[in-house]
Amino acid sequence: MSLTRRSLKQCATHIRLLTTESVQSSNHQSPLPPPPSSSSTTAATSNGTATTTSTRTTRSRLGPTPRPTNSHFARTQDNLRLTTRLRSLPSLPHNFGANQLLAVPTTTRDMLESIVAQFEAPIRYAFAYGSGVFEQDGYKRDDPNRPMLDFMFAVSHPSHWHSINMARNPSHYPLHARLLGSDFVAKTQEVGPGVWFNPYVTVKDVTIKYGVTSIDTLCSDLLSWHSLYLAGRMHKPLRIIKDDARVRLTQQVNLTSALRTALLTLPERFSERELFERIAGLSYSGDPRMWLPAENRNKLTNIVSKQVGQFRELYRRLALGLPGVQWNTIGGLIEQDLDPKTRVLHLRKLPSGLLTRVDRWYMLRMDNPSKEADDSAYWKAVAGDPRLSHVITQGKTHSLDPFLLLTPSLFPETKNIVGYPATLQSMKGLVSAGFSKSFRYGAGKVGKWWKSESK
Repeated sequence: MSLTRRSLKQCATHIRLLTTESVQSSNHQSPLPPPPSSSSTTAATSNGTATTTSTRTTRSRLGPTPRPTNSHFARTQDNLRLTTRLRSLPSLPHNFGANQLLAVPTTTRDMLESIVAQFEAPIRYAFAYGSGVFEQDGYKRDDPNRPMLDFMFAVSHPSHWHSINMARNPSHYPLHARLLGSDFVAKTQEVGPGVWFNPYVTVKDVTIKYGVTSIDTLCSDLLSWHSLYLAGRMHKPLRIIKDDARVRLTQQVNLTSALRTALLTLPERFSERELFERIAGLSYSGDPRMWLPAENRNKLTNIVSKQVGQFRELYRRLALGLPGVQWNTIGGLIEQDLDPKTRVLHLRKLPSGLLTRVDRWYMLRMDNPSKEADDSAYWKAVAGDPRLSHVITQGKTHSLDPFLLLTPSLFPETKNIVGYPATLQSMKGLVSAGFSKSFRYGAGKVGKWWKSESK
């Protein structure tokens, strides 16, 4: 699961495109804080203030970087190359990615920031998401039975971070994790999509769930969609609490990739709400909770119906910068050019985790031009294939296709990208949360499913 050279080239291409878009269209936004220097790391001290130390000093304090496990060695090496490539780029414009800074009520913002400030271990990037931050159908902000507040923390050195956090907040971890230590937690975190969750934690009288991942794992998934676990969460509205220039850059690429994927699966004319539901559904399509009795069946509708404004803020200006897209702001109607020459521009820039699967599926079909003979004609034929939308999203065609019946393991659908990592993450809950918290969390999900089914 490693970043390819194609991903790096795509990243560089997106950088040139998105930099221009952000400078021209974000003047009315509240600017994001200036990007940190590539040679510095910002950390929160015990009194909540920010301190900046050089990378060299930080590494000397932390000791040698933990050696990656064999299963993650290739991804680690590619992340090092990615970091070198990003550092060679010029500094990001001050307003780059301003569309990512979504507004929340002042009371909500202060509460989120005060909760994150309670963690003394250094956090590189942090965001809050879910119904506790942005309104959803079926949830009320003042409901005493509202769900946990959801956070995600990206850190530089997971083992070191868990060591500090475990010493400061031992109750956040189950007993066996405290006994086995931070190295065990960090290695367990690497399994699947690379996230460790601590649920049902009380901070400042608020019940929260927070996930911990490495900054490399986060950026890798944002660019390449290896698991879509983290990238999929960041397709939807979220509130950035601690910002990082590298994540801000790769998140713009991730948002644009979601747009391109959705456009390839939509007709010539569609509403903005259809677009938002298609984008929000990319990461839910393979989540085992959606086909088990463990999630609200109306979740996508509930998310989009109350967050149309936030989705529009995230995606509209990016969409207008893509070829062949027209967005009517008054009626919310979107039109796109379905000519294969235009669609191939979207197709060739899909994240490698998805594009590789699409390529593999079409390479095995006998009715396509030879890729070796004419690469351009091959991709143009794929872009013009009416089955492409179903290949990307469902692994089905409009009619019964014997080839699909014979090769189900080759479905290059987005749900296959999500399915395995999401299943592993669900199984990891027994380890990271312990049996009692896992049972409590699962019971809550089943309750949401039952409530949605009974309507």
